[in-house]
Amino acid sequence: MAKKYVYSFGGGKADGNESMKNLLGGKGANLAEMAGHPKLKLPVPPGFTITTDVCTYYYQNKKSYPKELKGQVEKALSQVEKIMDKKFGDARNPLLVSVRSGARKSMPGMMETVLNVGLTSRTIPGLIQQSGSERFVYDAYRRLIMMYSDVVMEKAAGIEPESDELGIRRQMEKIMSDVKKKKGVKLDTELNVEDLRSLCERFKGKVKDVLGKEFPDDPMKQLWGAVGAVFSSWNGKRAVSYRRIENIPDEWGTAVNVQTMVFGNMGDDSATGVAFTRNPATGENKFYGEYLVNAQGEDVVAGTRTPNPINEHSKSDQSSHLVTLEKAMPEIYKQLDSIQKRLEKHYKDMMDVEFTIEKGRLFMLQCRVGKRTSAAALKMAMDMSSEKLINKNQLVMRLTPEQLDILLHPIIDPKEEAKALQLAHGLPAGPGGATGQVVFSSQDAVEWAEQGKKVILVREETNPEDVEGMRAAQAILTARGGMTSHAALVARGWGKCCIVGCGEIEINYAKKEFMVGENTVREGEWISLNGTRGNVYKGNLPMLSGAEENVLLDKFLKICDSVRRLKIRTNADTPADAGKARSFGAEGIGLFRTEHMFYGEGSEEPLFLLRKMILSKSLDERKAALDELFTFVKKDIMGTMDVMNGLPVTIRLLDPPLHEFVPHDKEQLVKLGDSLGVSVEELEKRASLLRESNPMMGHRGVRLGITYPEITEMQVRAILEASAELIKKGKKVYPEIMVPVVCTEKELVFQKAIADKVYAEVLKKYGMKKIPYLFGTMIEIPRAALTAGKIAEVAEFFSYGTNDLTQMGFGFSRDDIGGFLVDYLRKKILPADPFQTVDIEGIGELIEIGIKRGRKTRKDLKVGICGEHGGEPKSVSFCHRVGMNYVSCSPYRVPIARLAAAQAVLEK
Repeated sequence: MAKKYVYSFGGGKADGNESMKNLLGGKGANLAEMAGHPKLKLPVPPGFTITTDVCTYYYQNKKSYPKELKGQVEKALSQVEKIMDKKFGDARNPLLVSVRSGARKSMPGMMETVLNVGLTSRTIPGLIQQSGSERFVYDAYRRLIMMYSDVVMEKAAGIEPESDELGIRRQMEKIMSDVKKKKGVKLDTELNVEDLRSLCERFKGKVKDVLGKEFPDDPMKQLWGAVGAVFSSWNGKRAVSYRRIENIPDEWGTAVNVQTMVFGNMGDDSATGVAFTRNPATGENKFYGEYLVNAQGEDVVAGTRTPNPINEHSKSDQSSHLVTLEKAMPEIYKQLDSIQKRLEKHYKDMMDVEFTIEKGRLFMLQCRVGKRTSAAALKMAMDMSSEKLINKNQLVMRLTPEQLDILLHPIIDPKEEAKALQLAHGLPAGPGGATGQVVFSSQDAVEWAEQGKKVILVREETNPEDVEGMRAAQAILTARGGMTSHAALVARGWGKCCIVGCGEIEINYAKKEFMVGENTVREGEWISLNGTRGNVYKGNLPMLSGAEENVLLDKFLKICDSVRRLKIRTNADTPADAGKARSFGAEGIGLFRTEHMFYGEGSEEPLFLLRKMILSKSLDERKAALDELFTFVKKDIMGTMDVMNGLPVTIRLLDPPLHEFVPHDKEQLVKLGDSLGVSVEELEKRASLLRESNPMMGHRGVRLGITYPEITEMQVRAILEASAELIKKGKKVYPEIMVPVVCTEKELVFQKAIADKVYAEVLKKYGMKKIPYLFGTMIEIPRAALTAGKIAEVAEFFSYGTNDLTQMGFGFSRDDIGGFLVDYLRKKILPADPFQTVDIEGIGELIEIGIKRGRKTRKDLKVGICGEHGGEPKSVSFCHRVGMNYVSCSPYRVPIARLAAAQAVLEK
């Protein structure tokens, strides 16, 4: 049997159904469902769907069709003719059709549509006789000429006008506008039949002049031209851009839906509209929609006329004076209301429906799951669960992690954003939106913020010394860096809006300005950032607030918790961060970085002591500095463990290269020299010995503990003494000591011996028999993953540091990836940024190998992830599949990880 490429619907029957979206597209599958499902059988104009397989074939075979398609289309068209008792192209009783797109995931307005296909000089008289309205027919014909010439003869033919104003549709709109001005009218509906007939002839002349071809007067030519144009629009600029934003694969393709035309522009007893089974902005369980009398569907979305509300609930300030459909056509409204209730009950979701009323008769043209705001999505999901419309599992799958992210952060008002001047685009490193005045230094950011000003810190890149300015700023914008650069990591940890790797901006620190092309932005001028999209805008755009204290959200996440298996921890370095994470539902700390006590507020004295230790020449000097530093480390760890109250806290021993902490400021060097009793010259000499060519792979992490065992000893003692003192106060503690940058089990054996010695001494000091703790390591070097079986002989837990594991696995510098990543993604060298989403094929394989080999040695080995991937939904799903115990992420990502972990359980 020949492959089936065409599926018919109508007359109470359908070849397909709602489950066939991959083949029929969302629109085609839903048309089949509405027309043919025994419980629906709605008044759907008959038609047929050409499958997405044809779209794939079309692009693989130089825009040609399978040989079987023509015959299948003709057969399906004859079935439509039979149901409608009309004939396509017939002079006396003509059938007209619409040709529309339909991808498996809704792409509203991104692809093309052609209405009134089949109107020709031969069929016009028959339609006039059929409809009894010559004006209606010429109105339909001028619409066909405008649409078809634009969509088929210009765009699909690859003709690009020199400017928008020279596009064929714009030129026709100008002709029509001139006619209306000359007649002194404002609306299309005020033009009479002579005006429209004249316009049609002028339009056809313009087509010939501009495009060099006659407008087709053959119905079958029109039909196949429209079908080809819809397939071509799959790769149109709008569609491609939308797919990038929504992560829709290029290979999906679109279906084409050919459907009998019904007309909402046949007089005052005709209309067309769009409605939602619930309010898409607020989520209220109230039927909501708009309609236009004597119009076609394009008029509703074009915005040329203010639509009427369908009922009182749908009224706005602009439409409050207009007559509702409920009052104007009460019987039609009653029928439409009944249908929308049936559709919502059938699909168990909020539905977006398109309808047309032709001479007092209602037709359903389309239904799909409706787009909604994040707040509305949450309300609808919880309401539908309470109404028993959906079950617990369906409720968990109803919200996307992206919607949840938006709920948690302020965003730019989407209406204003659409109108704003976009200056540049970078990597979306920190979510939400922000607006502020531009400053170029951390010091200025702090000072301006103290004066009550909102600022955005703009830097080439940030470093740890910028942390105060980063904290003070509303948002951060950097010209360099990737998704795991310093700015990105810090901003995400705080839930702060941040865009990195914005290579389009050229910063001039001396002039305190940055340039993007011909645009110059100076210090103090306002810009706005969309950190979720990576867009930079000029001006102070209005914001919509987030919903941290959302009671409904809290209820929703508790339901998610009852489904998930993975535990959710947080990356937190201060008691305040830990407290915030707990309020978001964190079940422990998966990464406490000891070095972060040396940045930011209150860090001056411990940082001085750390520098003193680093630049010490002898063991005695170093031990003396460590003894002074011990009090601060112990206090910081104790404060965080106290807040976590018995939940596990994974404390990473000192990790960064020591040279990062060496001061460059002359005053600081003098102070340090005085404390150590040495000259500034001697200090600079010592500091120069610490500098490395490749510090990320240099003297850091466990290597510090091997070279200077006293550094490990001080940190372990601080952890265990803090634990002992909290236990003595009746508190519960569960520390986990994590050794970073391990590449061989022998490093761990060496460090474990120090930990065992200190453990015995602390027990003796506090008169205790036991302090519960685990000793483990961070797996961030490929060799460690491959030798995990041996490492697990010593380590009781593994925590995958996927930032460094990705960096070493790919050989990419995570701070410099911004220079080429955009091209790698655009040219499809990589499917996604590997520092954002776990690279399952390569890095994921290393992770799986490590887990299997580790658990072969130690069956109860606890495994988690503490890189930035811990809060990214696809990566969380991967962690669930490979059997990890927990994921750890920044405090503001904890709710998203809770949802993603629950959805991972339910994924097919």
